[in-house]
Amino acid sequence: MNTAFLKAASLGVLALAATAAPAFAQSADWPREVNHILSSRQTYPPLAQMRGEEGTAKVRVYVGADGSVQRTEIVTTSGSSTLDKEALALPQKVHAVPAPPMGATSVTVTFTWKLI
Repeated sequence: MNTAFLKAASLGVLALAATAAPAFAQSADWPREVNHILSSRQTYPPLAQMRGEEGTAKVRVYVGADGSVQRTEIVTTSGSSTLDKEALALPQKVHAVPAPPMGATSVTVTFTWKLI
């Protein structure tokens, strides 16, 4: 086989790997960014506060390629229907997050409510 072709082909593979690396590196930061955005909007539902309800809910958030929140589902319940409803509603209130680097995906976000 032509050595010039092999050299060009291997350089092409290296170039492809180099261009893919930043997108992969960004994908590790994207869930943290989404978690930060959603957590910063978290509030304590007054009814749950009055009742002394505490808990942690895990929610899977389905995000479109454009960053729009498509839907949410409970992965782990907090033990309080009021807190679970808030956990499901919170991503919908935000409407959109930064577009995922690799297209439509889902991310699991943890919300914790604790009375002080």
